[in-house]
Amino acid sequence: MISQRHLFLNHVAQTNDAPLALEIDRAEGVYLFDVNGKEYIDLIAGIGVSSLGHNNPEVIKAINHQTNKYLHTLVYGEFILSPQVQLAQLLDELLPDSLNCTYFVNSGTEATEGALKLAKRVTGRRGIVSCKKAYHGTTHGAMSLMSESFFTAAYRPLLPGVKHIEFNVEDDLQLIDSNTACVIMETVRAEVGVMCSVDNYLQKVRKRCDEVGALMILDEIQVGCGRTGSMFAFEQYDVVPDILLLAKAFGGGMPLGAFVASKEMMNAFTNNPYLGHLTTFGGHPVSCAAGLASLRILNRDKHIIQDVKKKAEMFRELLQHKAVLEIRNKGLIMGVQFESYDFVYKVIHKCLKNGLITDWFLFNAESIRIAPPLTISEEEITKACTILLDAVDKTCSNE
Repeated sequence: MISQRHLFLNHVAQTNDAPLALEIDRAEGVYLFDVNGKEYIDLIAGIGVSSLGHNNPEVIKAINHQTNKYLHTLVYGEFILSPQVQLAQLLDELLPDSLNCTYFVNSGTEATEGALKLAKRVTGRRGIVSCKKAYHGTTHGAMSLMSESFFTAAYRPLLPGVKHIEFNVEDDLQLIDSNTACVIMETVRAEVGVMCSVDNYLQKVRKRCDEVGALMILDEIQVGCGRTGSMFAFEQYDVVPDILLLAKAFGGGMPLGAFVASKEMMNAFTNNPYLGHLTTFGGHPVSCAAGLASLRILNRDKHIIQDVKKKAEMFRELLQHKAVLEIRNKGLIMGVQFESYDFVYKVIHKCLKNGLITDWFLFNAESIRIAPPLTISEEEITKACTILLDAVDKTCSNE
């Protein structure tokens, strides 16, 4: 009989030559279980998706309730679908007044695409400013925001008019000018190995955008929905973007993204031309039901977000080791720096062998990614760190 692994490798499109290829049977809380019953602590939450843990009962209940009512009905924006309306209303209550209108899509990269189109439509401009080593998705437009030719060279020509600036370098803000439709950046930069704004940098970006009439887009696809210790990361930096991007944890484990702006701006998609942005499955009622349940839990059970800082500090304390060069974090998104990619590779695979799932970053292969479900317990943190440090010790001694 042909194995699932064989079928996976031969018939499911791959993104690299050596996928982890764990055959997952079920999941619960911070744990994944393979078909042999082996348990794995998931320290990356499906790359920031499963913030409330896998198989959260309230989210599953909301999904089941919606599947018993209706699934897809018509292309997005034509019918009044309760899960969409309720989720948009809750976002309006949680966000600043200027972010009061939501366009639902399927993913983070689609949120990026929609936001770029909206910025061009509203401003009438074509220039885009992004950060070097930024990641906002890999569809053609989103990929154009990436500075790294390793990932983009095979797909050129890309979107014209994109300038790349260094994050936290104030002098580069002069590249934002009267031709700039938008500046797009992550509130907390993830794929460089976790980098935060310093010296009020985000406020300076906001000020420069206002001076030249450019829109500020903040990407919270990875760092929104409680990950950094507040519902939205920008709340900690005293700025409000013109457009906010959400996805990953926003869907409660289901495929869901969104870009949020003012109703006045979003109305630009309704005329000249009408149908200015379309999606068939964006804001799918089942995904919105899951996202609504997840956001309600975060808003109701305040301790989940309030405990993020304490849990992050516990990780930092337990992961002290001579081989750890630096630990960078904003809440429960953390980069643990080692000497080399080879060292990190060995640690990750030793962890995997011993029941711990972690990863590196797209633009920082010398760091290990830690971004567990926000619901991880102190006991589970201790267990995870014990496995990780054992892997580090064995790598140091070449075991």
